[in-house]
Amino acid sequence: MKRLLLFLSIIFVKLGVGFAQKTTPVKWQTSVEKKSSTEYVLIATAAIDEGWHLYSQHIGENGPEATIFSFAENANYNLVGKTKEENGAMLYDSIFNMKIKSFTQKTTFKQRISLKESSISEVKATVTFMTCNNQRCLPPKTEELLFNLVEKTEVTAAGNKDSSFVGAAKTEKKGLFTIFLIAFLSGFAALLTPCVFPMIPMTVSFFTKQSKTRAKGIQNAFLYGLFIIVIYVFLGAIVTWLFGASALNAISTNVWFNLIFFGILVVFAVSFLGAFEIVLPYSWANKVDKQASRGGLVGIFFMALALAIVSFSCTGPIVGTLLVEAASKGGVAPFVGMLGFSSALALPFGLFAAFPGWLNSMPKSGGWLNTVKVFLGFLELALAFKFLSNADLVLQLHLLQREVFLAIWIAIFGTLAFYLFGKIKLPHDGPEQHISVGRLSMGMLVLAFTIYLIPGLWGARLELISGFPPPINYSESPYGVGYTKNTVGAISETSQIPEGAHLGPIDIIAFKDYETGLAYAKKVKKPVLLDFTGYACVNCRKMEERVWSDPKILALLKNEVVLISLYVDDKRKLPEDEQVVSEITGKKLKYIGQKWSEFQTLRYKANAQPFYVLMNLNEENLIAPIGYTPAIDEYLAWLREGIERY
Repeated sequence: MKRLLLFLSIIFVKLGVGFAQKTTPVKWQTSVEKKSSTEYVLIATAAIDEGWHLYSQHIGENGPEATIFSFAENANYNLVGKTKEENGAMLYDSIFNMKIKSFTQKTTFKQRISLKESSISEVKATVTFMTCNNQRCLPPKTEELLFNLVEKTEVTAAGNKDSSFVGAAKTEKKGLFTIFLIAFLSGFAALLTPCVFPMIPMTVSFFTKQSKTRAKGIQNAFLYGLFIIVIYVFLGAIVTWLFGASALNAISTNVWFNLIFFGILVVFAVSFLGAFEIVLPYSWANKVDKQASRGGLVGIFFMALALAIVSFSCTGPIVGTLLVEAASKGGVAPFVGMLGFSSALALPFGLFAAFPGWLNSMPKSGGWLNTVKVFLGFLELALAFKFLSNADLVLQLHLLQREVFLAIWIAIFGTLAFYLFGKIKLPHDGPEQHISVGRLSMGMLVLAFTIYLIPGLWGARLELISGFPPPINYSESPYGVGYTKNTVGAISETSQIPEGAHLGPIDIIAFKDYETGLAYAKKVKKPVLLDFTGYACVNCRKMEERVWSDPKILALLKNEVVLISLYVDDKRKLPEDEQVVSEITGKKLKYIGQKWSEFQTLRYKANAQPFYVLMNLNEENLIAPIGYTPAIDEYLAWLREGIERY
């Protein structure tokens, strides 16, 4: 009887009476996911009106018409496997009096293809489908689908063009500029060391006296500065070439590299503090000096090389620290770092050669130069523990937790303050009985910074140094020494944490597994915020402690989205059955972090962290992903726009 009613309803619809309806309750959109130069995934997304449902491709006997995809015959591509559909739900259908696999609201179908001819630009297909609600069914309908393979951006179900490179490119530009700026300031710091500062008037006077005209002296000094830049930039290029731009990006999360860098920086720091000097062989300097006496361009070049060699005991630790830090950023960062450092180092020689009268206003050499050197030694010692912390975080050993790290920094900067106040003497210090106003001011500034660090032992966020110490949740007492959530008056949320989740940064419930988090998001019907992060990622910690902590953003993260944080440097081993061969390197993926790094690279064509993706329950981007975004208003606007499109 029900089959007869269904048949009559379809006839009435076709005749334009009874249940006539001009529009279908299902709207189709297409997109394409590129897997390689010859393999694509064709994605058909169905948006289903409220109250209606779309049927599966696989329907039993006596059921409704199944959804059927037909791809146009074309000799230029092959279908790989069958069209895949989502899990859907087994719903009781009152019209057919049986349980049938159906889809509501939105669903996607995916078909993988392999191209034979790379010039193909589109694939045509049709979909035949039937929709019903609890009272009636519409007749089967066929629609044409067009999949465009040449689009460089993907049109999502929200109607937005999505480029996975937007956030990554923005982050990379900001990162390189920061490296250049830090290196430039480090170059000025190197100028104020005992090995370099006295050479400024000597070198400039040499060029101005040896040159027949003032213009010739300026030209020679300019060439001298240019050769200094060339020498140091060449060093940065060598480091990039030896390791490779892509390989350098993994250094920041490699345990052994972090431990080696820790040891190197400790040696540099102890050298600056006066225990010993790091010098290159004197024979090198003698040979270079002989070449410098030849004159002309060759002589000027070797004079610049002589400066680099003779001043190595002061500039070496600074250059080494810069290369270590730049190498951990990856890409061309060492090249950019050396460009910034050498530009600052070379600038005074050109300026003083152009304006020799300025030499009279230069401060005289003295004990203050050694003070600068010692000051840099303390800074390098503090930075060294950041690399040791990275290794501890990646291995999750909990040996250098937040309180221990801060205690070490308090000891380092407290000792530096006592040194600047003249209460501590080091090997190369002079017999001065008093300290200058500048040194006193710097001592007070360092003391103030030391006092600022102390509340961090009791749970303060310390936003000025966010990203350097381990995160607050990586500590003995996340809520302050001697306190717990309950003792500070907060409501315990442990019982409310879903299975497979944990309390992440700033007590946001987060998942560390993609599938588990996605399943929970579908259960609570909330969009997903995919957070590609790392235990040793400084910018990730800055985002969590400075941006996510904003009350408006925190409310959205806790209530409006499901957070899935995927750590690309997680060194825990994957189960044997999940250790697959990488599509990128061809090597087996052994660690959890490698799995998520590969996932990010293949799906989003990016490997920078942090990297944020807002997506719906069909794993489609709601808005273009972004990377490091320290501006709170900008990140809040991005978050709100993505959530509104859900």
